[in-house]
Amino acid sequence: MWNTLTSPLFLILGFCFWGFLVFGYVWYHRHQKATKNESQPEIKRHGDVGIILNYDGRIAYEDFIKATHDFDLKYCIGTGGYGSVYEAKLPNGKTFALKKLHRYEAKQPALDKSFKNEVQVLTKLRHKNIVKLYGFCFHTNCNFLVYEYIENGSLFCALRVKIVKDVAQALAYMHHDCIPPIIHRDISSNNILLNSQTEAFVADFGAARLLNPDSSNQTVVAGTLGYVAPELAYTMVVTEKCDVYSFGVVALETIGGQHPRDLLSSLSLSSGSSTSLADVLDGRLAYPTNGRIQKELLRVYNVALACIVKDPKSRPTMRSVSLELSR
Repeated sequence: MWNTLTSPLFLILGFCFWGFLVFGYVWYHRHQKATKNESQPEIKRHGDVGIILNYDGRIAYEDFIKATHDFDLKYCIGTGGYGSVYEAKLPNGKTFALKKLHRYEAKQPALDKSFKNEVQVLTKLRHKNIVKLYGFCFHTNCNFLVYEYIENGSLFCALRVKIVKDVAQALAYMHHDCIPPIIHRDISSNNILLNSQTEAFVADFGAARLLNPDSSNQTVVAGTLGYVAPELAYTMVVTEKCDVYSFGVVALETIGGQHPRDLLSSLSLSSGSSTSLADVLDGRLAYPTNGRIQKELLRVYNVALACIVKDPKSRPTMRSVSLELSR
């Protein structure tokens, strides 16, 4: 009699217990996923377009297409190894710089996931000498990044020590203050922009990579010819010392006014110790008579030479470079 009455009761209680466990498991994982999503930037969808905006406004893919007349060449303000940059002035008066990936880059499936992950990190970068990344856009026709627009463009004529210091500070921040460290991979004069106060900004993070300590960090060669570290031709392993090399080339170009390939060729034929500051400086500029400026220029030159040595392990870190230039 007892077994007859209690058996169905135990069955019902058992089903209720397991049902409660399943419900709790599902609720927990949904809650965890929702919490994780809240910590990520909001992704707005416009058909097959995904865009993140770290900007006070709602801007869609179509707005940028109209602003650039479907990426007409007359709006192109620069081209690098990873893509081309276009100026986009919107009806509200705001101007952005759009980095449009080259078609052969955008169509590589392996780059899609890593590109999205990098954007999530780059939206959190906050440094006075790094161009702000406002967002990105995926579309079947093109992929592009939305950057802060810097009005004075690329570094060609403003050859100043302060510009080199600004770039060094930005790279030191990326390499030593970001977790995980961020490697730019395309430091060149085209990707150093100046504002109206001649402050330098590192731009174009389209080729950037996260330096993962648990990964081999092997990658395809990226960057601008003449600025890429020589070891990438045979190791294919990206490290922060690749950026250090590129920085050294930019620093020498800044004070010397020569194309990097010509400058590196001349350095390979002569010893740096036998070259005077007057030989290194841009011949179009008057030789500085101020002793302090002479010392700072010479310091930039010596630091740059240390950055472009063949052995990556012998190159200084960007933190030590920044500290040395700030002395």
